[in-house]
Amino acid sequence: MTNAPPGITNIGALRAYQSMESVQPPAGGTGSGFSALLSRALEGAVNAGKQADTQATQAISGHGDLTQVVTAVSRAELALQTTVAVRDRVLQAYQDIIKMPI
Repeated sequence: MTNAPPGITNIGALRAYQSMESVQPPAGGTGSGFSALLSRALEGAVNAGKQADTQATQAISGHGDLTQVVTAVSRAELALQTTVAVRDRVLQAYQDIIKMPI
């Protein structure tokens, strides 16, 4: 993690990912509503990050393929960029609604 902020270590990141595995989705997470869609999208982004970490760990230990690592990291980066873009759009929509006259 060369670009990590001070205080963040590989062990800390590993513990954070492990704690995410114990988080249960909300009771309505299997539905077809907007919140369920967001929940599945965020879960996919987290899984892409975990897969990238797994591939990188295997490559570091000498058991992985560099092409698979680059592909997994690219997918994780795209998932993160998509998540940030959706968050920005939701915040913008919220701000637009707040500005509406009643």
